Amino acid sequence: MSAQIIDGNAIAKSLRQEIAQEVEQWSAQGRRLPGLAVLLVGNDPASEVYVRGKRRDCDEVGFHSIVQHLSANVTQQDLEARIASLNSDPTIDGILVQTPLPAHIDEARIIDSISPEKDVDGFHAYNIGLLALRRPAMRSCTPKGVMLLLEHVGCTFKGQDAAIIGASNHVGRPMGLELLLAGATVTMAHKFTQDIQSKVKHADIVISAVGRPDLVPAQWIKPGAVVIDVGITRGPNNKLLGDVQFEAVKQVASWITPVPGGVGPMTRIALLQNTLQAAKATMGLS
Repeated sequence: MSAQIIDGNAIAKSLRQEIAQEVEQWSAQGRRLPGLAVLLVGNDPASEVYVRGKRRDCDEVGFHSIVQHLSANVTQQDLEARIASLNSDPTIDGILVQTPLPAHIDEARIIDSISPEKDVDGFHAYNIGLLALRRPAMRSCTPKGVMLLLEHVGCTFKGQDAAIIGASNHVGRPMGLELLLAGATVTMAHKFTQDIQSKVKHADIVISAVGRPDLVPAQWIKPGAVVIDVGITRGPNNKLLGDVQFEAVKQVASWITPVPGGVGPMTRIALLQNTLQAAKATMGLS
């Protein structure tokens, strides 16, 4: 067996075209364009690359987008004031604060200061709470992107066993809630989990979101499982590395995502979809 590769770039390209067509119809009907504001604090090279990619995505689908690039020395008060201004801006439907933030900034307070209706990252406690209550509104982008990938390869979810490695607030925990909502039985493994292999070995769907290169070997994987690699780390020569031992696991799994080119493009698609969803709600179209 050799797994089929899930091409996130190709799927994302198709979905961007769908969004662009819808926005073009909006414009023809005289509606304003969906608006996304990105706040970038400091000069982290990886963050700058991500923000440029998001800006390109917005340009491609026809969104109105702005980027506010702030000094690494910005105060908590000033950053919250920026967000308050964007919360009240009728041309902005979504607000994204690029992480990581400088150590002196309280990230949780920043997330909580974004209006839940404009929280297109899906990180706000209100939106995570709605997902936990099976009433999803703004869904966290990476888990939402993973669900799009799984749906693309025909996962049925109901009755399936899913194992998630990593329990972060932005990926692992909302990923578990997404899969529960879809009808899967979910096991969460984290840094305190003993014998992770035994927790993962029987899973039909394995999602690793740790950021530790080569964490997941082939012997952890059930033959025919779908393997989604969310982890991403920069290795020697700036090479991007995933959590999964790709070449070995590819011989066991039925489907697998590469790094790069798997989950990353779908996270950005989920951001566009969330911004469009927020714009529709503002205009009374949802």
